[in-house]
Amino acid sequence: MTGLVLVLFAVVAGAFLPTQAAVNTRLAQFVGGPVRASMVSFAIGAIALLVVVALFYRSGAVHAGRAPWWAWVGGFLGAFYVTSTVVVPVRIGAAPFFGILVAAQLVMGVLIDRFGLIGFPERALSPGRMAGVILLVAGALLVRIF
Repeated sequence: MTGLVLVLFAVVAGAFLPTQAAVNTRLAQFVGGPVRASMVSFAIGAIALLVVVALFYRSGAVHAGRAPWWAWVGGFLGAFYVTSTVVVPVRIGAAPFFGILVAAQLVMGVLIDRFGLIGFPERALSPGRMAGVILLVAGALLVRIF
């Protein structure tokens, strides 16, 4: 994939996050709460991925048993995230929630890059990166305050 395609993929995925939060918040009103809405969301996502895997991937999970224990916690992290998108934005607003969320993602991403965590290559923490993090955190705080 070219760099432009990957950037567009990230932009679309980013735009989908607040949309997913709004959809799941509405769903929660019909299924009995945010945890149930998150479960339904995950179930539909799992079915969609099952169809994609069945259609486009022929080889099995040959080395799945060799994965470290922590490689399996992604589902728990995703469940926490999806549930938070149903609970928090409706109380503090979509813009403040996603501003804080994006700022936290950037901070964690910079830390992962800086220390080469979870198998990522190490990347230096440059003054430009630090300035970007500070500006994004400041922007998230301004959106929350005002």
